[in-house]
Amino acid sequence: MTDDIGASAILPANLRIDLSGRTALVTGGGGDGLGRGYCIAFADLGANVVIATRRAVTGQPVVDEIRRRGGAASLVVTDVAERSQVERAVSHAVDEYGALDIMVHNALGGGLPKRYRLEDVTAQWWDILSRTAVWGSYFCAKAAYPQLAASQHGRFILISSPSGIEGSHNIPIYSPVKAAQRALVKSLAREWGRDHVTVNAIAPVAITGTHRKALAANPVYADRVQGRTALGQLGDEKDIAAVVAWLASDSAAYVTGQTIVCDGGGFMGL
Repeated sequence: MTDDIGASAILPANLRIDLSGRTALVTGGGGDGLGRGYCIAFADLGANVVIATRRAVTGQPVVDEIRRRGGAASLVVTDVAERSQVERAVSHAVDEYGALDIMVHNALGGGLPKRYRLEDVTAQWWDILSRTAVWGSYFCAKAAYPQLAASQHGRFILISSPSGIEGSHNIPIYSPVKAAQRALVKSLAREWGRDHVTVNAIAPVAITGTHRKALAANPVYADRVQGRTALGQLGDEKDIAAVVAWLASDSAAYVTGQTIVCDGGGFMGL
């Protein structure tokens, strides 16, 4: 767990967004990753937040942090690879807060090496990624749709990756599952548009708690990674949370079917 974020630090002071009275469900919102930032941002903007994590030990500290900041949050232990558990998470949000307006699917199965070649890939690795990224996206969409369609502010947001656009030479099965999410976004945007539900993805590259330690331990590597971006620096959870919060807001009501790359200008191939 990283240090507590200051009350005004998670979003820029000039970002005027109000999510009061709305309810957001975020999968993979625990630990010290980007999902934590999404949850805190939503709560700071007035939304009720349901954090769905596979382990309570990672999600409860974020719930506690939001409550310390004066926000409303609850935890539901959820494995997004299991349809019944995703349905239960959506039911929890409705039972707890009366509605579901924003669904963010951020969770992704772990336990794989950071780098590998295709000949090293096992069926188990593929299943871990596809069940959480592809099937998980489907389960989230299927469960959330009735509530999002009933809302006047329905938002469905998938967390993809630049690797899903440009591919990767060292994580070959990560790229296709992230590309599948982008394709689902386009299809659902067309299907759900008449219900005034927007569907978008973001493709972030940013520093989290784990990454900070790695970069601090290897300044040469840090310079090389930051040098790949047009801005010459890597963003953090605040930068990515601001984009997610905007997509969830009324300000982005006319934006749908898009994948927004948030990486400081590292990828410009669209």
